[in-house]
Amino acid sequence: MVSASHKSSGKTLVSLGIMHNLVHDGIGVNSFKKGPDYIDPMWHRLVTGRECRNLDPFLMGSEACLDSFLGNSDEQSFSLIEGNHGFHDGMDIDGSDSSAGLAGLLQTPVLLVVDSRKMNRGAAAIVKGMQSMPPEADIAGVVLNQLHGPRQEEKQREAIERFCGIPVLGAIPKDKELVIAERHLGLTTVGETSGAETVIRKAGKRIAESCDLDAIRSLFQRATSLERRVEKKGNRTTGALVTIGVFRDPAFCFYYPENLEALEESGARLVFINALSDPALPDVDALYIGGGFPESFFGELSNNLGLLRNIKEIVEAGMPLYAECGGLIYLCRSAQYEGKTYPLAGVLPFDIGFQLQPAGHGYLDLKSCVDSPWFTNDERIKAHEFHYSKPISPTGEGVYQFDVIRGYGVTGMRDGILHRKMFASFAHLHATGNPGWGRKFVALATEYRTKKTY
Repeated sequence: MVSASHKSSGKTLVSLGIMHNLVHDGIGVNSFKKGPDYIDPMWHRLVTGRECRNLDPFLMGSEACLDSFLGNSDEQSFSLIEGNHGFHDGMDIDGSDSSAGLAGLLQTPVLLVVDSRKMNRGAAAIVKGMQSMPPEADIAGVVLNQLHGPRQEEKQREAIERFCGIPVLGAIPKDKELVIAERHLGLTTVGETSGAETVIRKAGKRIAESCDLDAIRSLFQRATSLERRVEKKGNRTTGALVTIGVFRDPAFCFYYPENLEALEESGARLVFINALSDPALPDVDALYIGGGFPESFFGELSNNLGLLRNIKEIVEAGMPLYAECGGLIYLCRSAQYEGKTYPLAGVLPFDIGFQLQPAGHGYLDLKSCVDSPWFTNDERIKAHEFHYSKPISPTGEGVYQFDVIRGYGVTGMRDGILHRKMFASFAHLHATGNPGWGRKFVALATEYRTKKTY
């Protein structure tokens, strides 16, 4: 695991640089991201050429995290897990859902990235605190990042190795050019970053120059062997029963691979749709619009009038539609962003606006308050949200699926708007923690397909 003492310390660039060098040397890498992150996994996938899996104890449960890790690792490859936030940050006061807790669960050694700015020997106190704070994990080495010069490196290295008893395996000088631009929700996506491959090559070069790659590589061999468990998936449906359209383009790119796989395993054939350029929907039986950054593409989305009209028509005709966050925004009457108003699909009878501070950012605890084709009454759902948008016109007396126990949702008290067979929410759920989600989605699509053939 590559983790850090706090957020924005450089663990993603260190992870990318390590993976780049491993792949360059012909070593296969399976990558994982701790927490509910969509953007870092896109960068991982660009480096390794393999799907990156999220491991989130809150959303998935610890056992499902272990099963996913084992099921997506193999003996011929290295497995690298990138932590999230600080090493000991988490929901539970005992830290069981922190990166440290996950490292303990997977029994993996940890390479700790330390932001070295404005410190000298005090860096050892940071590392010592990371070592002693429960849950204890195997911090096996340190990488110093953003170093000002050789004197600072010498003081930090000597203090850490003397007082913490672990080696400093890398010392990366401050480099204003070697950065991935950040926005309010983290890093920019691969699709929005000019020269993403160049950034990765530079990261690989910097890590090779500044780190002991042989020593870092030995940490993979140091990991404890874990007994492979029997996979707990049910029987996969043979052959596609229905076709589900999925918006997948630079505006809508936030999908957990497990969610798409859950649909396929339940009998769906997935067809990908570009909301920026496709003039109309293909022949589908249901629609899935995930999250992303539609605000970066409001001009193109608003100008694609044929698709917008098509979406409203299919919802009114009863086609199942599941929308998350960015998908909910797309379904609104209009969006106001940076002083401009953009007409959108008009399925939801309100307008959306954006603010400088988050409307909702973090984990959601939701309780279903009605029965619907998607969720049953009193069902509890764990999800996450991160949006700077919320309705700026009255949402009316529409039917909502959930009461919000923790988080914000659409209104601060409710989330999950229901209309005909549409469900639209600011919540992102993970199919592993909601094993019935894919089956219900496909069942709705099957019902719609049956009706439209008569």
